[in-house]
Amino acid sequence: MSSRDPRGMRVLVTGASGTFGRAICARLDALGARVVGLDVAPRVNDPVEVLPCDLTDDAAVAAAVAEAIELLGGLDLLVNNAGIGGPAPAELPPGAEVRRQLDINLLGTWRVTSACVDALVASRGRIVMLSSRMAVMQLPLAAAYGASKRALVAYADALRLEIGTHVGVTCVYPSAVRSPIHDSTAAAGLSLEGMSRYEPLDGVVRAVLRAALRRRPYRDLPTTGRGAVEFFLARHFPALTDRIVARTLAGRIRSGAFEGAGLAAGVVARHGGAR
Repeated sequence: MSSRDPRGMRVLVTGASGTFGRAICARLDALGARVVGLDVAPRVNDPVEVLPCDLTDDAAVAAAVAEAIELLGGLDLLVNNAGIGGPAPAELPPGAEVRRQLDINLLGTWRVTSACVDALVASRGRIVMLSSRMAVMQLPLAAAYGASKRALVAYADALRLEIGTHVGVTCVYPSAVRSPIHDSTAAAGLSLEGMSRYEPLDGVVRAVLRAALRRRPYRDLPTTGRGAVEFFLARHFPALTDRIVARTLAGRIRSGAFEGAGLAAGVVARHGGAR
């Protein structure tokens, strides 16, 4: 199937100064697209122009998106890449960390997208949502991230039904990529190292480009062959994937991976009591 020509394509990327965002912006820019980014903390060496924007602020999002669309002279592609992670066991009450992840990962995407809809409808454009394998295959001790990404997919599904006559909407599902998004979880002693197989950043960027440039938009797009298998199993055999994740978690606990991590005390005690 032929691809759309990226040259001159008007693109807005959120989280543009982060690991994924910088790579996506650089690749699109190199292909001849006109790219503007949004980020809460732009860097001086960003590969494209990045406007400062706090995605949790309604007014700031509306103003930054309007400025970006004016700079670009319209909009053909929105890449909703911004997202954060962090420790959030499901058994504990939702606190500030949970609210922060939901506000940025889900509501921040919602704010940006709604501000872009008119311009995208006018151009018959495309939206690419950076979701996660955890939208379909949840991992323990990170409930807020998984919930936010699953809700993001539900939002994308509703959006597709509403504007899909004019705008393509694709969800991309990376697995695990080494980046600072894992730092806060590791600092809390809840590193899930060993529960995921890391994939290269370049594969994620390629998947975003496939989603952005394919003539007929994908609905859902895993980033690797292994990811496609996991996506299929999680969708069609969820009890099986639950058992696989639970068995892996038990092995991590037996190895002492969560020793001294207060947030994991409950799950560690329950597994210890089962032996």
